[in-house]
Amino acid sequence: MNSFTEINDKLIESTIEIFTGMVMMEIAVAGVPLAKLGPLKKSITGMVGLAGTHKGVLAVHFPQEVALAVTSNFLGMDVEEVNEDVQDAIGEIANMLGGNLKTILSDRGKDIQLSLPSTIFGDEYAFSSQAEGDQVILPFKAPAGLFYVEVELEP
Repeated sequence: MNSFTEINDKLIESTIEIFTGMVMMEIAVAGVPLAKLGPLKKSITGMVGLAGTHKGVLAVHFPQEVALAVTSNFLGMDVEEVNEDVQDAIGEIANMLGGNLKTILSDRGKDIQLSLPSTIFGDEYAFSSQAEGDQVILPFKAPAGLFYVEVELEP
């Protein structure tokens, strides 16, 4: 049993809350957690690092079409290409998810600090951290398509 068994439900709940309340978009869980993601194609990833009692990363992976729809909803304006607004919005979503993860882990007595959010995007890339440890990839369905929330934590 990995350390995510007890936090998956809270992570799912907080992701849905952020999208419903901040992005103004209804989302739903799109199946069971995945073991790994293949190469990300025409995607953008927002991420925050975690340091302290646990080290790791929280990342949210969006295909470009989904990222554009999410950013358009989040900012209340039409966005048609990956630009600085999209990078900022996806980074901010990762930051909010990271803040919620920090609260979830801190509720268990963990001392966690978050890095500033960052983004990467491209036609094709693989995402992996150097961490040896537990990992969960949660799939979600938005109106524009699927996206994934990934957490990797060192034990």
